[in-house]
Amino acid sequence: ANLKSFILFLVYTWIGSAFALMIFGCNYFLCQDKSCEFEGVLIQLVRAMTVICTGSILFVSSMLANVVFGVITGSGTIDRLKSKIARTEDEADYPPLEFEEVFGVGSWMTWFLPIDPTFPDHDKVLGFSMPQRLLREGNENTSVR
Repeated sequence: ANLKSFILFLVYTWIGSAFALMIFGCNYFLCQDKSCEFEGVLIQLVRAMTVICTGSILFVSSMLANVVFGVITGSGTIDRLKSKIARTEDEADYPPLEFEEVFGVGSWMTWFLPIDPTFPDHDKVLGFSMPQRLLREGNENTSVR
C-alpha cells in the first residue's frame, strides 16, 4: 500500500511540475501582448519557480526510474545496497513484483486514486499476519508461508 502511495506521489509531483513549466513556457513564448508580461517581483518569482520545477522534474524522474527498477527486479534499494556490500549481487534472486502487489485488484480507475488497494492475498503482499486479522477471519495459522 505504501509503494502505491509513493508512486502516485511521484507521478502527481511530476505532472504538477510539468504543468507549471508548460504554463510558464506558453506565457513566455506565445504571449505577444504587453498585458501578459511578468514585471518586477513577479518575474523573479517565475524564474525561481522555473528552477524549482526543473529541479523537481529531474529529481522525481530519477526516483521514478529507481522505483520502476525496484518493481521490475523485485529488490528494494536497501536489498541492493546490502548485496553490494556483501558482494552477492549475482546470487540474490528476488522475484519481480506483480502489478496486483502494488496497485491491488479491482477497477483500473482506482489505480490513480490515493486509496488503499485491495490485495488478493494480504498476508503474502505485506509479509506478515496481524493477530487481529487472523482472529477476525477465523484462521488458526499464525505464520506466513
